[in-house]
Amino acid sequence: MPAIPSRPRSTLLSILLIWLAFYASFTLFTPALLDDADSVHVEVAREMLLRHDYITLYANGIRYLEKAPLLYWSMAASMKLAMLFGATQPRTLAAAARLPLALSVLALALILEALARRLFASTRVGLYATLILLSSFGIFLFTRITIPDVMVCLWLTAALYCFWRTEELGGTNQHHAHPPHLRLFCGGFAASCALNVLTKGLIGVVFPVVIVAIYLLLTRGLRRSLHRLRELHPLATLEAFLLIAAPWHILAGLANPTQGHPAAFHFINGHWQVPLPTDGNVRGWYWFYFMNEHVLRYLNLRVPHDYDTAPLWLFWGLCFLWMMPWSAFIFKATAWALPVREPKWRSQLRRHDLPLKRRGALLLALWAVFVLLFFSLSTRQEYYVLPALPAVAILIAGWLARTVFLVAQPKGAPLPDIHTLLASDQNDERAKLRIITVLLALGTIFATASFFLLSHAGTPAPNADLSTLLTQNPSDYALSMGHFLDLTGPSIALFRLPLTIAALSLLLGPFFALILRKRARMHAANLALAAGAFGFLIAVHLGLRTFSPVLSSAQLAEAIAPQVHPQDLVAIHGEYESGSTLGFYLKRDDIHILEGRSSNLWYGSFFPDAPPIFETPQSIAQRWSGPQRIFLWQSLTESPNSLPTLPGPVYILVKSGGKEIVSNQPNR
Repeated sequence: MPAIPSRPRSTLLSILLIWLAFYASFTLFTPALLDDADSVHVEVAREMLLRHDYITLYANGIRYLEKAPLLYWSMAASMKLAMLFGATQPRTLAAAARLPLALSVLALALILEALARRLFASTRVGLYATLILLSSFGIFLFTRITIPDVMVCLWLTAALYCFWRTEELGGTNQHHAHPPHLRLFCGGFAASCALNVLTKGLIGVVFPVVIVAIYLLLTRGLRRSLHRLRELHPLATLEAFLLIAAPWHILAGLANPTQGHPAAFHFINGHWQVPLPTDGNVRGWYWFYFMNEHVLRYLNLRVPHDYDTAPLWLFWGLCFLWMMPWSAFIFKATAWALPVREPKWRSQLRRHDLPLKRRGALLLALWAVFVLLFFSLSTRQEYYVLPALPAVAILIAGWLARTVFLVAQPKGAPLPDIHTLLASDQNDERAKLRIITVLLALGTIFATASFFLLSHAGTPAPNADLSTLLTQNPSDYALSMGHFLDLTGPSIALFRLPLTIAALSLLLGPFFALILRKRARMHAANLALAAGAFGFLIAVHLGLRTFSPVLSSAQLAEAIAPQVHPQDLVAIHGEYESGSTLGFYLKRDDIHILEGRSSNLWYGSFFPDAPPIFETPQSIAQRWSGPQRIFLWQSLTESPNSLPTLPGPVYILVKSGGKEIVSNQPNR
């Protein structure tokens, strides 16, 4: 096995500076939390601190049983630490809640760099892998929302890093020379799987275990695989996994038992009929979490069916979108990792004697393909591809650096002649030039179209409300980024700066990369591509800030906050998720819901201890003429978007982003 180089200080410094600039500075504070999952998850963490209950999750005072707890524990701890330093304002606490995901990105980048460097015995591959990951559009975008998927990437990468370290230690009898190391990495694998289970559920252990099992079978065959598993301390590894993962699952089940007499399952017309709960008659946490949220969700039978699934072509296509521009290299990198046309490689695979470096590339390919295939057969959201991205990043980095580290020169030595460089691997170098040329062509088309649109978009009116310039596509809103399909030509004027930066980034990055690569400055060419990708991330953040008033009700909550008193009633017309930022920014866990008993609050609302927060048009009408002040949020664009018949006057307090808050009393 070749010597593994240590991480250069320059690489560590680069990772830290890029992480600080893009993940741990201004992006923590802006934009405000978004409605739906973003603010719901942070509110769950806030209520965890209010209740001092770290076993059962609650949202708006109702049991929230569908998620694993680690993300919420980390956000609660971060907000608690901020409070100890006197930071109690919602915007500061929102930044604190985003910090754990930012730290997860940093940990992921460091582990990814270490794994890439070890797999290819190259510091250059480690650097490229982290640059690709940190500049990934998908990783950046889905850490602007407090969802746990980047943590899934972290623990999966950590688990496979630990497994690879056991591979480096070798097979039979090798572990006798290094017993502490082998046991340590087996324990690290178990801990990573357990933490992943506490982050996202059973896929946290299914992904790494199945990937490792397939890898062992392909590289060793059945008999040698079983022998290798016996060498990896299976009982101790299982004990470590259960020690970390089991306690919360046991306690959550005990704290949330079955209530009343829920209906039994029935097999009707060849299909199982999933019974719905009724008030006081609801199955406990074990059924809801494991059966409903894992098995039935995977089979697209989960209740309630309040989500959509991305089409298969879109799901696979997003893997390319989330890694722009690096995804242009994915086919060549995969062909390099799995050279099925090479007789020697096929022969080694059949004989189970692939060299270690080839086995590492195989592990990466299995990792990416298994994740994508797993979700291809189930319900799919846009961000479900994220756990495959670290493997893809290393594959692309390995292929990009292939020529570079073969011809690396001592510091100060002259660059080799271009003909000498191309002679080392002409096919690869020509392929890279062709790919960058295609990227330049696409960037030119995007820039031309962008500047054409901007030149015809006109100047937006002062204080223009973006929501008035959008179309409405409510059928797409179950997808996390569905609202961006509402953009129209007139709305483009409000995105002048981010669109300009995006156009220049996608144009100039490939332009300079092509020039530098033709001059045999391969490393500088790859860095130019990375610079363009990071410029695009700045545009993404600015665009999200511009769009955020449509996606968030935080500005409405802050507008009415001085008027709201503890005895007042705050209500949302529609689903809780539609205006869920109200709870966090108003520090309320008792938001009433009018015509919206569904989605995240639906199942928990059937437990006997659920607060009576669900209103009907009749009940809200009775309250409207009473002495209690009512603040009622409603969307002006999504159904239900018209108020029920109310006695007495209706005062519009604030209107923004296609939403408004009305009251039965004027501002005092």
